[in-house]
Amino acid sequence: MIWSQYVVLGALLYCFGAFLAHFLRLLRLGKPRDLSRKSGSVGRGVAYANTVAMMPSQKESAKMHLPTYMSGIVYHLGTFLSLLLMVLLFFHPVVDFLIDYTAVTGILVGCLSVSCAFGFGLFFKRLFSSALRPLSNLDDYLSNLIVTCFQLFTLLYLLCLDGTRMLNAYNLVTALMLLYMPMGKLRHVLYYFSARFHLGFFYGWRNVWPPQKEK
Repeated sequence: MIWSQYVVLGALLYCFGAFLAHFLRLLRLGKPRDLSRKSGSVGRGVAYANTVAMMPSQKESAKMHLPTYMSGIVYHLGTFLSLLLMVLLFFHPVVDFLIDYTAVTGILVGCLSVSCAFGFGLFFKRLFSSALRPLSNLDDYLSNLIVTCFQLFTLLYLLCLDGTRMLNAYNLVTALMLLYMPMGKLRHVLYYFSARFHLGFFYGWRNVWPPQKEK
């Protein structure tokens, strides 16, 4: 391994440790306590919160801004792909495979090109939109920009897999993202699950979710 890969490993250990601390804190807080009389199913409410309730038709704002919603979906998929590649590209056989099979590399580059374009599009929309700008803070801009740069440098590294300088640049950007993840809004990668659980618990307990079919 080269020096920049050790930097990534250090950042990854820090990121894992910080998220573990957040996770243990969530466990200590325990499940929600509800003093009302239970009239529904918590399990069904939680399942609904993580499936149908996430559809744009069920979201007051998203259904009125479908292009932005779909851009966000593609952007998140690009992030998941980049995170998967972050792990796989540590192993030389994977790098050698991508060097030999340029068609696979081309598909990955194409996918990341689209997600990067959406990422920068969302960043500039937040920056210049009169509706979004008052709702945004520094963390919103930094999180969007850091993750988009992470995708971009993953793409660039795929284009020159045998270049040491690009590998170092990619690793430094990756380390920056890993260091920022537990501090900013990117930690919603963990808190998303607890938030949806609490939401599903609340409405499932009261028999609001899933909605009852009209007879």
